[in-house]
Amino acid sequence: MTSGSEEQTGGSAGGVPSAAEEASQVRELATRGTALGERIKGLEAAVDAARGRLDEQVLAEATATVERATGRLRLSARHTVIGIAGATGSGKSSTYNALVGLELSSIGVRRPTTSWATAVVWGSEGAEELLEWLGIPPRHQTMRDSLLDNRRDEAALEGVVLMDLPDHDSTEVAHHLEVDRLVELADLLVWVVDPQKYADAALHDRYLKPLASHQDVMVIAVNHIDTIPAEERNALVGDVRQLLAEDGLDRVKVMPISAKQGLGMEELRAEINARVDTKRATAAKVEADVAAAADRLAALGGDAPMAAVEGAVVDDLRRRVEEAAGVPVLVDGVERSVGARVRRATTWPPFALLGRGSGELAEELSAAGLELDSEATPRVGAVDHGAVRVAARDLADEVAGATAMEWRSAVTTAAVDGGDRAATALDSALPGIDLGVARVPAWAWIVRVLQWVALLALVAGAAWWIAGALGATDLPSVAGMPVAAVVLVGALVAGLVLMLVGRAMAGRVARSRAAQAGGRLRSAVAETLDGTVVQPVAEASADYRRFYAGVSAARRTA
Repeated sequence: MTSGSEEQTGGSAGGVPSAAEEASQVRELATRGTALGERIKGLEAAVDAARGRLDEQVLAEATATVERATGRLRLSARHTVIGIAGATGSGKSSTYNALVGLELSSIGVRRPTTSWATAVVWGSEGAEELLEWLGIPPRHQTMRDSLLDNRRDEAALEGVVLMDLPDHDSTEVAHHLEVDRLVELADLLVWVVDPQKYADAALHDRYLKPLASHQDVMVIAVNHIDTIPAEERNALVGDVRQLLAEDGLDRVKVMPISAKQGLGMEELRAEINARVDTKRATAAKVEADVAAAADRLAALGGDAPMAAVEGAVVDDLRRRVEEAAGVPVLVDGVERSVGARVRRATTWPPFALLGRGSGELAEELSAAGLELDSEATPRVGAVDHGAVRVAARDLADEVAGATAMEWRSAVTTAAVDGGDRAATALDSALPGIDLGVARVPAWAWIVRVLQWVALLALVAGAAWWIAGALGATDLPSVAGMPVAAVVLVGALVAGLVLMLVGRAMAGRVARSRAAQAGGRLRSAVAETLDGTVVQPVAEASADYRRFYAGVSAARRTA
């Protein structure tokens, strides 16, 4: 058991996990094997990938969301935290007391009336740690099941933690901060509004609009409905719904109530009971928190995909850099030069005098844009640095696409700097590659020797025939033909056949040598680009790809 535990918590000296490792283990235990857990992990990965690139305040808020989400999920799953929030005079505390069935929260007209949060718990078992996480001190807690007047009809509220929050319009900064803190922690929010102040800009701008992504875990209770004539109540509720729709909260339920008269309180209690019964409020709140944090990251860092540094974009870069280095022209020059050399080597000597000289070939190769050495052999010229830089920048543009400037600049910088290094490296590497132009194949020399033998035989046959014709020697015959004539014709045919074979073979050798030279040159270009451009760009884009994948996972709905 000991070794197993150490193995699980290992990673720091002495087998004691660090704070970060312990937090990671808590998150893993709280979310393991769940879709929600994958979303939280995605948000965490997106934050990690954006470190040093995006605004640290936004990243800190997203990190706080991860911590808050996992902190809530590891606590009591049988309790639903419901916050009753509202402005001074809205009847928030009266609504709270009506739901509880006891006068637990003070009611007054002087601002502020509620200076701290209080909580009532139905079902105290397992609630202690949750209340501690909420920051509700024991003196502000009430265990409903411990009271003498606990009623059977309140069994439906079993597992509810009902909080009365400070007034959100309090003049005390500490009260604002407490409301902000608990609004983030509550699983379900009930906003109590006054019929005369439901359009209050402070409520809509500070809380409702920013919580548009949380509308499924909110309820609006329009209190003091008893002060509105019955025939005007529906119109009032319609106006509230219209304002909420303008805030992006078109799905929020609006309920008219009167905590003082008890109007609508049963319906509000039933709505709360329904939310509690589904046991979805906690998960829905966490999902909304994670999605909202992911949306903020996406708004800042972009949510457009970034292309992979592979396939066509890399092939295009290599092709353009090969052109900048003159590889296609050089390969063509190798084929033409090798072909000419082999044809010259295998041309029958009498015909060689009539053929094209090496000077003409050198002029032709130079006219094609090739640089030649002292022996008129093609060699690698200088690389066009500007063309390489432009090709690298175009690769960056293709990869970065429509992503945010923070990521585009990183990819572009990596590509352009890499392009400069690649051009310099190719200037050094390519000239050292053996193009295989100067080497004439051994069989060509054998053909040359045989051609000289044939030429000597032709000369000897001709001399013998002439000598015989002049009567200087006898001319033996074979099948009615002088042997000298047979030797002459045979030598001529052999020389011509050897030349034709050499020319046919010259084309094959030239194409093979050109392919080999091209392969070596292209390999050098590819290897250089991989190290100077492709890998650095891939590394620069990797953070964004992790960020994008994390944001996508965090925003993914079940």
